[in-house]
Amino acid sequence: MIVKYIQSKFKSVLLFLLFLGIFCFIAYLYHMPADALIYACLLCIFFAVVFMVYSYCRYCQRVAVLRDVRARIEYGPEELPASASHIEGEYQQMIEKLFQRTSAAISARDRQYSEMMDYYTLWAHQIKTPIAVMRLLLQSERQLPSADALQMELFKIEQYVEMVLQYLWLGEGSSDFLLGEVPVDRVIKESVKKYSTMFIKKHVSLDFRETGMIAISDEKWLAFVIEQLISNSLKYTLPEGKISIYADTALENTLVIEDTGIGIQAEDLPRVFDKGYTGYNGRNDKKSTGIGLYLCRLIVGKLGHELTISSEVGKGTKVKLSMAYKTVRYE
Repeated sequence: MIVKYIQSKFKSVLLFLLFLGIFCFIAYLYHMPADALIYACLLCIFFAVVFMVYSYCRYCQRVAVLRDVRARIEYGPEELPASASHIEGEYQQMIEKLFQRTSAAISARDRQYSEMMDYYTLWAHQIKTPIAVMRLLLQSERQLPSADALQMELFKIEQYVEMVLQYLWLGEGSSDFLLGEVPVDRVIKESVKKYSTMFIKKHVSLDFRETGMIAISDEKWLAFVIEQLISNSLKYTLPEGKISIYADTALENTLVIEDTGIGIQAEDLPRVFDKGYTGYNGRNDKKSTGIGLYLCRLIVGKLGHELTISSEVGKGTKVKLSMAYKTVRYE
């Protein structure tokens, strides 16, 4: 701190030395006795040192107060130390006005965000009713040539609505995580069953080898991640392709979901988990939102898991979900 203080008083020190030099020069010109000159210079230096020590103590006190204010700045700058000069007072007034404007802007933003969250949460729940009605109507009209295709599209709508809900809950910093021992095979089977119609319609075969894994996780959120990974594999795997789900033999408690799909461009791989990033495949498909893998990354991070992707264009994609025990991150 003393170095910063000296730097702040550097001009004052130079000015003092200049005045002392002028004093010595004038005394020399008028042939002042050396003893008197030395005594006067020492006296000036003594009082200068005393003043500097006092000034440094005041400086330390003000810095301590300002650091305390900075640590609690979100509560307002009302505890700023008394201004030492008119200019400093003007700066403090500017800080207070800026804080007032910032507080007003943050309050307005939070209010708008809260209203938006309430609206979209209500919408996501209300939209489930017409979806359920449409499903019942389609089941009663099985003879329609397009009934199966409509059922598939309705299933996709349900998945997108579910994704919206998950996105909203995570955006609110959801603490809806109930950790426990989760049989991974059970979650996989339920997820595959959910997408069984898509496997059949796309003529994609499934090679599922039971893993026997038990994960310390949240079953609901883990199921969402696995469903998203299976959905992505189905989306980008061509008819007569294959999706394999098995345990990695080299890594502890690591699930592998591998497909023979179109693959991911090498330049897209580092950004596949970025929010809203669709990459080359997503731009060609024109239906990708770039949200699914982003949500997966958020969820596995909160659960203490890890998600990695490797891919080769034209050969397929391999996703590894590591569920080895790690510290769970709460936010």
